[in-house]
Amino acid sequence: MSKGQGKTATQFFHLGSESEPFLFASGDSLPGITVAYEMYGRLNAKKDNAILLFHALSGSQHAAGHTEAIEGIGERWTKDVQTGWWDLFIGPGKALDTTRYCVICANYLGGCYGSSGPASINPETGKPYGSTFPPVLTSDVVRSQIALLDHLGIGQLHAVIGTSIGGLLALNLATLYPERVRIVMPVATGLKTTVLTRMTLFEQVMAIENDPHFNGGDYYEGPNPAYGLALARMISHKTFVHLDTIEKRAGANVSQPDGQLSWYKVGHNVESYMLYQGKKFVSRFDANSYLRIINMWLRFDPLRDAGVDNYEQLFARSTAAGHHYLVFSIDSDFCFYPEEQAEMISALEKAKSSCMHITVHSAKGHDSFLLEPELYTPHIVHTLEGRWQKNYGNSGVAEVE
Repeated sequence: MSKGQGKTATQFFHLGSESEPFLFASGDSLPGITVAYEMYGRLNAKKDNAILLFHALSGSQHAAGHTEAIEGIGERWTKDVQTGWWDLFIGPGKALDTTRYCVICANYLGGCYGSSGPASINPETGKPYGSTFPPVLTSDVVRSQIALLDHLGIGQLHAVIGTSIGGLLALNLATLYPERVRIVMPVATGLKTTVLTRMTLFEQVMAIENDPHFNGGDYYEGPNPAYGLALARMISHKTFVHLDTIEKRAGANVSQPDGQLSWYKVGHNVESYMLYQGKKFVSRFDANSYLRIINMWLRFDPLRDAGVDNYEQLFARSTAAGHHYLVFSIDSDFCFYPEEQAEMISALEKAKSSCMHITVHSAKGHDSFLLEPELYTPHIVHTLEGRWQKNYGNSGVAEVE
């Protein structure tokens, strides 16, 4: 088995000042922001071997190795997140081979793992921003990470990879800053927020907003909205994990501390499993950050951001820049259905962009991209090494069992 990254550490990039504040797409501004990031491998002399990785909804900058603690995070940095979320994919000899590439992953602006977010301290008040922290769009996150690349001296990425909602940001980066990347890998993602996703996300918003402790987002001096955040996570969890897998993981154990609700008593192993998932999530995430990221997902509109009328015009930017896309679908995905990636491929082909579509056959649902590196690694390596140019020409469609 390939070696991992071992002990890793988060770094911090500070952007903006009183005289040059960071301006959000909403028109709001902050005098300065912080972007927390980690790097694996080394930049080469030309600095052209960098891969930028965008994480999923509740992910973080910690994509590989083991990070025991992060400055300012405290108890939220639980054992569940101390091992990198893509550790199976990053390291010597792995899909993102750190003997060849320098992999960079940053926590989203608005997050709760070291980047500026609602739980960060407002220097004007000495208290957390809470409700006053601006709404965040994908274009804000992308712009903050482009600034990080500038800071690191990286003019053009070898590749950008985005998993789940991270794929939305990868598309944003490729079409807003086409000259900054060569290869684009959207993994289990889409072009837009579908009606079904919108309903599921709005249910989660309502769960948090209606928690009696939410207080409009200003809860840091009192009880956290634990019930609302746990319920939101339970709503989302069933879209991330295939139902058959949930049933298997739930097993036969129905015992759960505090399994007695106001009237209803938990009486089934699946109920106990979902309650456990919700409670566990509350200990490691911030409700305000969860709302900021869900809002970012709900408001995602790459056509608006790029100032174009349709997806063919959007991807014409990629065509002109010579991008190559490797798009992954998961046939059992209930979060971003395979039809969404098929729509993306259709738009890329209409724009005559170079692209490859891989359908992964898995029983694990959306979470397959976290758990089954053997289904993705050969295609990632093939693409990063540029072998698609020789074997497939400009476009193609393939499937893998």
